[in-house]
Amino acid sequence: MRFIYFLLIVCCFSCNNERVLLLPEIENAKVTEVLDVSPAYIFYDETQPDSTLLNRKNLIITTNWLVNVDKRLTLKQAIPHIKFLQDKKRNAEMHKNEDAKNYFSCNDTSIGNLGFLDFTDIYYKEELKIDSVYNERNIPTKENLMNMAGFHARNTIPIIIKEDLKFQIGNENLNFEHLDNKMKTLTDINFIGIHLELYFSRNLTFQDYITIKRKINFIDTDLISVDFNEYIF
Repeated sequence: MRFIYFLLIVCCFSCNNERVLLLPEIENAKVTEVLDVSPAYIFYDETQPDSTLLNRKNLIITTNWLVNVDKRLTLKQAIPHIKFLQDKKRNAEMHKNEDAKNYFSCNDTSIGNLGFLDFTDIYYKEELKIDSVYNERNIPTKENLMNMAGFHARNTIPIIIKEDLKFQIGNENLNFEHLDNKMKTLTDINFIGIHLELYFSRNLTFQDYITIKRKINFIDTDLISVDFNEYIF
């Protein structure tokens, strides 16, 4: 826990102002230690037009980046800054390190210290009209999945996550805690597996986003793959 408080102090001095950054909380992070790092901070700041303030002064291209995002921000506020940082590293022409990764810093409550969520390979897609998702894709129903099971490649299934943390899969609206059972049902029907596309409401808080991402990581198995593109609507 001391390390978390130290991180907050660094945030304060890095902007030459007294600022508090509240890290999103997570449990049982897969990554709990990252070496050779540079930090970036996305503060919640009501004095700014978009309520955010990005501090990236000390980023070194060749290092792993720890992106500290205030959990109170919405995806609408945070994602443009995150994309900016991703593009900065991806488009670097000199001193590029292909092994360097990007992580979100979190407060891992299960260990009382920092945990990290890798988002190096994620591509955020914005300005999507969500109504078009189901018009443009053939959403598998239970009936046609049963007919296709074992004969086609794994089906791509869009999951729409709304700001109330309801999941929409096809015509079903599910509570957050029912996602595991739904995934089991879909993989029982199609034993080749399924591929998930994630669509996030731009009004989700960053805390909710991290909670969902950790949940999805838990169910990412040999039968369930998750697309590297994430859509913000």
